[in-house]
Amino acid sequence: MTPPAAVLFDCDGVIVDSEGPTFQIMLAEFASCGFHLTLEELERDYIGGTVEDVASRARANGADLPESWVADLYANMYAMLEAGVPLIPDILQVFDRLDAAGIPYAVGSNGSPEKMQITLGARGLIPRFRTVLSGQAIGRPKPLPDLYLACAKACGVAPEACVVIEDSPAGARAAIAAGIPCLGFAAHGEDKPPARGLKALNVPLFHSMKDLPGLLGL
Repeated sequence: MTPPAAVLFDCDGVIVDSEGPTFQIMLAEFASCGFHLTLEELERDYIGGTVEDVASRARANGADLPESWVADLYANMYAMLEAGVPLIPDILQVFDRLDAAGIPYAVGSNGSPEKMQITLGARGLIPRFRTVLSGQAIGRPKPLPDLYLACAKACGVAPEACVVIEDSPAGARAAIAAGIPCLGFAAHGEDKPPARGLKALNVPLFHSMKDLPGLLGL
């Protein structure tokens, strides 16, 4: 393909390998309230919006969650992240290739600004991005298109000239609604609920960040 004018990345599961530990914390917090889910049920039915969305969906499905559930989850999540989580393998090499090609890149995540400050800021990565935006902070999280439209604007590039890198159906729907081509990162195979959701949206999948520069035409 012709290289895009800008690349817009999701954060968790695309740049930072934090989703597995985060999901385990969610499952444990649900279980402590008597609401038991499997990992597949969590990924299929709850993941893709904000933590507040997760809590709302659980309550709608009968979970008796305390008012402090979201705050408690964030506290446990931040403690886990501050202990250190790895980057997705080879993502730094992708950034290096984009830098060499003079292509700007940005982050658009439904995670909180505080979360990204921990996962990206602690590694000194934030200055590499043209912008790092939170759907929570702007009040228009994915699957609404506003977050990726704002990222494209920050890069000074028309939406259709960008490419979004996503690992969730909600994020892919945001990209599609914004008129931005999307590539789906499926590190754990195509049989997992997020990958199945991406395929249902006709989003092309790839499985290793080593392959991304070639897919971007770099």
